[in-house]
Amino acid sequence: MKLKIAIQKSGRLHDESLKLLRDCGISINNGRDQLKASAKNFPLEIYYLRNGDIPQYLKDGVVDCAVIGENLLVEKGEDIQILEKLGFSKCRVSLAVSKIFEYDTIKDLEGKRIATSYPMTTQNFLNEQGVNAELHIINGSVEIAPNIGLADAICDIVSSGSTLFKNNLKEVEVIMQSEAVLAASPRIPEGVREILERFQFRIQSVLKGRDFRYVLLNAPNKKLDSIIGLLPGMKSPTVLPLAEEGWSSIHSVVRQDIFWEVIDKLKDEGAEGILVCPIEKMVL
Repeated sequence: MKLKIAIQKSGRLHDESLKLLRDCGISINNGRDQLKASAKNFPLEIYYLRNGDIPQYLKDGVVDCAVIGENLLVEKGEDIQILEKLGFSKCRVSLAVSKIFEYDTIKDLEGKRIATSYPMTTQNFLNEQGVNAELHIINGSVEIAPNIGLADAICDIVSSGSTLFKNNLKEVEVIMQSEAVLAASPRIPEGVREILERFQFRIQSVLKGRDFRYVLLNAPNKKLDSIIGLLPGMKSPTVLPLAEEGWSSIHSVVRQDIFWEVIDKLKDEGAEGILVCPIEKMVL
């Protein structure tokens, strides 16, 4: 049996999804313009699908799992389980209006026309806010709608905001934050679940590695306790004596989000020769 995974055929999720598979040690037999490909060294088949079709393929059990935007699951994938947040393709679903639109609160959209490719997400948000508006469903370039008089506002995904800027729009409300996720079909065959668990374990190891840095440093023995206190590591740092008397080498890991803060403190405590290396995988 093989695990069937769907990824976006083209677009912003495609390349990062394939990179994640490579980082998991999975080699793909991927010819040009193929719609399906098999892994050489793991029981896995890839289906390259249109992004908007993936939720239905998951619901129907045509594929066992998928790398997909969280925002699309909210829109089309109710009851589909999210297994892992993957940390790439981050964006937000937002409301935007023309730069000349005098906007103060969401109530300013009462009775207005909103163009969107995410009608369910938009309508649910408007219902929560007690706002009645007319939705125009558009597949494609939503940003043009206010400029051609089709709508007063739009609801769409926003990454950098540059597309809004180019179309003389301003972001006024963030409905939700989104990123790529690993999602599972509710109809996974029992024999495939074990393969999915192995695949998920590999993904977790890759993601943990991205969150940490491996640190090697030299420290005076008289400062070992204070320096070790700054480097908890996975359990505790590794301490090895150096040839030079009175010094030791310390090996540990540091979370990336506090990395520079920790490095500054290590230097203040007398650490020298600090080397920092990326971690490819972290298996706990």
